[in-house]
Amino acid sequence: MTAYRVRLAAPADAEAICRIYNQGIEDRIATLETELRTTDERRQWLASRSPRHPVIVAETSESVGAGTASPAPTEGGLREARPGSVSADNRSVSADNRSNRSDPIAWASLNVFNARAAYRYVADISVYVERAWRGKGAGRVLLEKLDDLGRQHGFHKLVLSAFPFNTSGMALYERLGYRTVGLYREQGRLDGKWVDTIIMEKLL
Repeated sequence: MTAYRVRLAAPADAEAICRIYNQGIEDRIATLETELRTTDERRQWLASRSPRHPVIVAETSESVGAGTASPAPTEGGLREARPGSVSADNRSVSADNRSNRSDPIAWASLNVFNARAAYRYVADISVYVERAWRGKGAGRVLLEKLDDLGRQHGFHKLVLSAFPFNTSGMALYERLGYRTVGLYREQGRLDGKWVDTIIMEKLL
């Protein structure tokens, strides 16, 4: 597994977050959204977030300071990077503005599940990984960090919606303790076809 640094998203990350999100929209594997986003829209989206619903990004330690991220050829355990990074115990997250920041290769967020007060202990989650980095461990690192952040912000449960044909994603969710709650039949329409979605949950 490649080593990753995880930190809170900053306004300067809007372009990378937009690019990664648009890849998810175009590839039709992670969302029922069909309209591509713009950098300005993502910047406004970041600015509108409450502290309880943070956005985090993952960088590769190999690309910090390089300006761009490229897949690392080596495998291995998640190793400690530098201050403000996710280390082996996956605890620390920072939003510093050091010049050695690189472009994110993945992002994730805790989202409002329902505006009603009774649902304030439930968060919906989003995780998106750049095409070239899928299957290299970034999604797992971000999901584990969302667990930590969920507990820190007082959430009792995390929920997500997935496509049944996204088998690798669902396998990862299951490995990290999510269970299937149910199936929405023909929940949305993509490219002229009805699409089912699976709902999953994890108690923290």
